[in-house]
Amino acid sequence: MAGDDGAAEGAVDFWSFVELADRRLSEEFGFRHRLATQVLLTLNRAAMIVTYDLEAAVHRPRGLSWAGFRLLFVTWLAGPLEPRRAATLAGMTRAAVSNLAKSLVADGLLARSPGERDGRSVLLSLTDRGHATMLEVFRAQNEREHQWTGVLSETEQRILIMLLDKLISNRDQFDVRERS
Repeated sequence: MAGDDGAAEGAVDFWSFVELADRRLSEEFGFRHRLATQVLLTLNRAAMIVTYDLEAAVHRPRGLSWAGFRLLFVTWLAGPLEPRRAATLAGMTRAAVSNLAKSLVADGLLARSPGERDGRSVLLSLTDRGHATMLEVFRAQNEREHQWTGVLSETEQRILIMLLDKLISNRDQFDVRERS
């Protein structure tokens, strides 16, 4: 507890919390991999902050959720797609894609058509309205992305991509659980 550490309640910000966690996990509980905890706490925090900002600044004002945008985005760029493939590309479960697709179809942004594999398969594709929406929404998102990444040089951005790719690419070295 913050009070046990001498810090006033509410005085702990994210970075002082990371320091507090680092110290307590090591000194009180004996956990050895301090830097790993710092890396993943920071990575998770950055992802949450950026995702929330994009959703609040770009997507919600246009009537979309972050999840809805992700499904439209992969369908826009890689579609038409079977729901299972859309789920994989969007990092969602098939059930989430199924539920989102219903509302996006009702909103006139997504279309469902019979698949070619068998009588039960379907393909998701953007409607003309969905395509126009994605052009407008992504234009706004891309500007926001540029604002976020503008604090890094082009070289730093490429290094960050390289490091994140290295982190993700080596996940086969242990039993990683992923959405499917």
